[in-house]
Amino acid sequence: MELFVVMAIITCFAIFFISQPDRNMKARALRIQCVNNLKQTGLAFRVWEGDHGDKYPMNVSETNGGTMEFTAGLNEWRHFQLMSNELTTPRVLLCPADDSHLYAATNFTFLSNSNVSFFLGVDVADGSNPQMILGGDCNVTNGTQIKNGILRVSTNNPAGWTSETHNKVGNILLADGSVQQLSGAGLRSTIGNTSIATNRLQMPVLGP
Repeated sequence: MELFVVMAIITCFAIFFISQPDRNMKARALRIQCVNNLKQTGLAFRVWEGDHGDKYPMNVSETNGGTMEFTAGLNEWRHFQLMSNELTTPRVLLCPADDSHLYAATNFTFLSNSNVSFFLGVDVADGSNPQMILGGDCNVTNGTQIKNGILRVSTNNPAGWTSETHNKVGNILLADGSVQQLSGAGLRSTIGNTSIATNRLQMPVLGP
């Protein structure tokens, strides 16, 4: 009986250690896909900017074809819907590792925050400052409350990543269209390099 117990314990350990690399490989694959989705999103912003006076949608009024009036509240999806031609498919707006949002939208007509995994830096007027934070994984936090759809991050309130999505790491899209995979320390350093006191991140919140 004791022998069977020992064998059972050894078998359990063997299964655990054999499956661990598979889980790690899957997590890395999902994060790479997330990076690719953010890169496509960044490219869409650059293309849209080139056709609209070198400004991003958040810096153009609705009257002039932008989304300036929607940089708060439950309206984050509107910025992406506006760029439907540049994005081509709404599927790139969902991180494959994100379980907090429901599903990828099949078209832009019925797009909502439930189909978006990424926050948007609404203070980014254009791509002239490559260090500005344009977007990133929505599992960012700094311990403060999201108010009216906006999370305010600064060096005074150190930011980090939750265990959701990529398990305390995350991806950041910069204003020049590049994407960085960052730890919590890397995120805080990136926020400090933006040259503005407070970064306003519009989050894909699902309700009040």
